[in-house]
Amino acid sequence: MPELDTAATPPETAETISLDNNAYYLNRELSHLAFNQRVLAQALDESHPILERLKFLLIFSSNLDEFFEIRVAGLMQSIKFERETTGPDGMPPSETLRKISEICHKTVDQQYKTLNDILIPAMATEGIRFLRRKQWTTAQTEWVENFIEHEVLPIISPIGIDPAHPFPRLVNKSLNFIVKLEGKDAFGRDLNYAVVPAPRTLPRVIKLPDELGEPGHNFIFLSSMIHANADKMFPGMKALGCYQFRITRNADLDVDMEGIADLARALRGELHSRRFGTAVRLEVADNCPEELTQFLLQETGLTESELYRVHGPVNLKRLMKVPTQVGRPDLLYPPFTPTMPKGLARKDNIFDAVARKDYLLQHPFESFAPVIQLLRQAAKDPHVVAIKQTLYRSGGLKSSIVDALIDAARNGKEVTAIVELRARFDEEENLELASRLQEAGAVVVYGVVGYKTHSKMVLVVRREGGELKRYVHLGTGNYHSGNARLYTDYSLLTADPVLCGDVHRIFQQLTGMGKTERMDKLLHAPFTLKRQLIRLIDGEVKAHRDGKPAHIILKCNGLTEPKIIQALYKASQAGVSIDLIIRGMCCLRPGIPGVSDNIRVRSVVGRFLEHTRTYYFANSEPTVFCASADLMERNLTHRVETCFPVQQPELAQRIYRELLLYINDNMRSWQLDNSGHYTENQCAQDESPQGAQEELLHLLSK
Repeated sequence: MPELDTAATPPETAETISLDNNAYYLNRELSHLAFNQRVLAQALDESHPILERLKFLLIFSSNLDEFFEIRVAGLMQSIKFERETTGPDGMPPSETLRKISEICHKTVDQQYKTLNDILIPAMATEGIRFLRRKQWTTAQTEWVENFIEHEVLPIISPIGIDPAHPFPRLVNKSLNFIVKLEGKDAFGRDLNYAVVPAPRTLPRVIKLPDELGEPGHNFIFLSSMIHANADKMFPGMKALGCYQFRITRNADLDVDMEGIADLARALRGELHSRRFGTAVRLEVADNCPEELTQFLLQETGLTESELYRVHGPVNLKRLMKVPTQVGRPDLLYPPFTPTMPKGLARKDNIFDAVARKDYLLQHPFESFAPVIQLLRQAAKDPHVVAIKQTLYRSGGLKSSIVDALIDAARNGKEVTAIVELRARFDEEENLELASRLQEAGAVVVYGVVGYKTHSKMVLVVRREGGELKRYVHLGTGNYHSGNARLYTDYSLLTADPVLCGDVHRIFQQLTGMGKTERMDKLLHAPFTLKRQLIRLIDGEVKAHRDGKPAHIILKCNGLTEPKIIQALYKASQAGVSIDLIIRGMCCLRPGIPGVSDNIRVRSVVGRFLEHTRTYYFANSEPTVFCASADLMERNLTHRVETCFPVQQPELAQRIYRELLLYINDNMRSWQLDNSGHYTENQCAQDESPQGAQEELLHLLSK
């Protein structure tokens, strides 16, 4: 990261400071990596149950895969096509890649040491064992040989490497083996190498029958089974070595938005290519001989900096099924039941309840069921005439939300669904759910080409007393009931006619044509959101200068937008107190003398993925917004987003109190310093432990 001059201009000459200075910004990609490191740190935290610690390690592995597939791939592509541009931090892509490689090599080593030296031994004490080949008994060895004979050999396809069989095109992130051979095959060919793709239909860890192991659960890695039986795949030849490897590829879809006649068709064509994009990372077993490793590097077109030698399975994400296989709830987080607010019980008429007052829900502590209930009742209610909804991620073909929309369409309601086909890694599911909705008679729109529809909105139109009345759900998260149990998000249910009118106008923009209409209460991207947020930040500066209360609290997943950062710097220079709760990427440097002295940045990583986007401005009258948008360039400029006010004073005050829980968290929070380093906040001797998520569980759930 750029060197920071700690002997910066003193505050009294703040006007002379150039806020474009590269030294005032952290690198986006390195900040992203720092978040992943905080996730990995949870695997070492003994306050989490052991199987949850394993999950954190696997989530880190999955996050790192996506980082390489998208972020690293993009940097490599920009260098290849000589389109190198720098962000506000001024670091060129080549230098960013060098630092990424340096950090990732150290972090991946730490990941495998954590797995091998800490988690596996700790699980073994609980009767959950992963047996290495040297540990197999005679009976276990015979069982493995039988498994290979009947479950693996009939479907596996070893590929000898010769002029007629060049190095195969291997699927992104698939488990493969490179085998060194000795001898001649049936055709007299003297083959040196072969590649063995592991069958994708087989699990990567196999549970031994109970009678073959010690009490508890005994697992064997599929890779160990194949290693031990490599000779069986090459009859009459000798396998001198068999080593696992995995290739990570560029998985970003490259759809040319100009001149597209049919976005769905274009995306279907690109989805297949995602599996075979350009290689960006090679993982090999750390005992793989140099000769074979260099062969793999040559065939993938990668260099040593993209090579990762790992001490363990190369596809750790596939271990995610282990916690459910062992049936040990005592080694997981204790279960809880989200509460259902009074008036929104399943037997209640949700329209009567929402007509009386707004409801604010914070998931997962409060139930997501009222959102599903809104749509289910709307689907059956004879007074409902229309339903409109945006769908970014919904849980695919098993979604209760989608089922309700299908029922509504079949019941004769006018159903309009804005399906965002470009929701990364959910494109295929969204194409399928769009087809289901269309078959049921719903109108499906794919949003606006060039702008992802990321806003979370439901609009229900109901005829009451001869007039049409609107009901709305607005959220910070996705319409995915599974995510609603794992992510923290706010939902607002309202019948406020002005707010509902704004939502109606946004739907009209998305489905029709015409100029941008003025919104009365909603802020929306790409039109007004960034400008209005900067205006609100500037409003705190004026309030402070007028001697009024001034305090900004922003909670979101990422802060990278330079204009927002500069506005926060100016507010800090003016003396405004600013607390930022940023889960992941943060390009703002706090604590720079004369620039960001009054800004504090923390990240909370715990049981639930922090996902709420909440913006608080004290001013003379506190203003609270919830949003679908993070404070990032893509959200504020290239997406359709909504940011909605929480108007009822008691609900706004509730959000403020909940934000303070995060600011005071000394159990799961990390503090960012001006060098870009995060330090875990510790509970002092004279303090009581305070965890925001733990407190919300206590307050809002059962």
